[in-house]
Amino acid sequence: MSPFGPEFSPEHPVADFAADLIAVFQEAGFDADGIAAQLGPEYTEALYRGEPEAVALGARGDSQLEMLIRIFLLHEHVPATQLAAAVGARLATQLVDAHVAHTDSHGTVYIALDIRPHIIVGENRWVFSDVDASLIPHVPGPDHVLGVGAASLSLLQSTPCTPVETALDLGTGSGVQLLGQLKSAQHITATDVHPRALDLARATVAGAGASDRVELLEGSWFEPVADRRFDRIVANPPFVVGLPEVNHVYRDSGLDLDAASQLVISEAAEHLNPGGTAHLLAAWVHQGEESWQQRVASWLPDTGVAAWIIQRDVADPALYVSTWLKDESLDVRSEEGRARSRAWLEHFRANDVTGIGFGFVAIQRIGDDEPSDVLAEYMPQPIDDPLGPEVDEYFARVAWLRDNSALPIEKTRFQVRPGLAREDIALAADAQGFDREVLRLTRTEGPRWQHEVDEHLAAIVAGLNPHGLDLEDTIGLYAAAHGFDEEELLEAAKPLIVDLVRHGMIIPANLLEDN
Repeated sequence: MSPFGPEFSPEHPVADFAADLIAVFQEAGFDADGIAAQLGPEYTEALYRGEPEAVALGARGDSQLEMLIRIFLLHEHVPATQLAAAVGARLATQLVDAHVAHTDSHGTVYIALDIRPHIIVGENRWVFSDVDASLIPHVPGPDHVLGVGAASLSLLQSTPCTPVETALDLGTGSGVQLLGQLKSAQHITATDVHPRALDLARATVAGAGASDRVELLEGSWFEPVADRRFDRIVANPPFVVGLPEVNHVYRDSGLDLDAASQLVISEAAEHLNPGGTAHLLAAWVHQGEESWQQRVASWLPDTGVAAWIIQRDVADPALYVSTWLKDESLDVRSEEGRARSRAWLEHFRANDVTGIGFGFVAIQRIGDDEPSDVLAEYMPQPIDDPLGPEVDEYFARVAWLRDNSALPIEKTRFQVRPGLAREDIALAADAQGFDREVLRLTRTEGPRWQHEVDEHLAAIVAGLNPHGLDLEDTIGLYAAAHGFDEEELLEAAKPLIVDLVRHGMIIPANLLEDN
């Protein structure tokens, strides 16, 4: 049996002294930057690779920070006097009384929770969660409350941080996503079906000094907020695609295949204020002859929403199953691992699942009678910049495209996006010289989209100026100079210009003025 995990009651008093504990951490420099400075680049990389002995070598001294690294990151067993030296006698007693610090058979103590520092939206924060298996050899139990992982970090990066009155963190877990909204939302409601998760989220919130702004509610999916609406919804739900069973509450919904993602995507808009947005992590199956784009889009209402569905990755069934079994520290070579793999893969085969996609879904509530505006696209390219600002801008761009009746697209002046690159790729010819392979426009930041264009569209884009001619006049000049029919050229160019606007390669001048 693992020495870590929910040995104590779901309701415990760690939130009562979380703020005092974090104050000690702050004074000692036990934050993301302080730890990196103490360990240095080599041992910091070892920390993220899950190599505890290297981390121990980087923190083998007697300073308070080094003791905190060994006790709270490596979960070393230490004399009770050393815990008291690290955090103070009063807090050491509180940690023991709350069963956050356990006493082993030798009389030494160790910390049975993860209380890890992270930089979230530019702020030092500490997340209270169950101990993961990255540095400690143990198997997380079915009630495991996850800390900060790759998925939660990616959702933080893809969620806007513009100011709003109210925000909902659906399925908060240990409270990671609500931390990302503390600088943006005046009031945050966080829900979870798991009382232990809410208990740890309460400690995370208290440690951030935000208890007066965060409301924590227990219940399934949207039930705790059934009659309420919010300006922003963030959700990292238990979206793992599999059998209708729950082996780990943080990732398994008990719903079949991708029904958990379907539930959140289909119901989110009902809980948004007009103009409000939802930002969701989700997964979906690739099934039979149905396209994944059609499948996910079908979960959205026919009217009243704008949605941007982004598939970031897709895995074949075998890879998907082995990845998630290894995530729970299960050896896929073991008898249990093989049995679990077989049941999962047979379920996929019986349901004609050929792949599993993963990504983000951003939804904005628009007019109830407006036809829904849905774009689903595959974006496997590396994205270095946070996606949140792009999501905000995307909704502004598509709103302009939906409602440009006062200023038709041909009468609009445009700004070419700063940093937009024109790439003219030529390959060596068989004999001599080079033959053009492709001409394209590429964004050098954000999603780094690429659009293949011809010489004519590239020249028209180059002629756009927010203080110069509108699109119709720009095309008219180009048509006259090159002997084209102006009306035919304009009609051919308009849908291509719309695509460039949608991906932010050119920006309407009046949209720049509005923002």
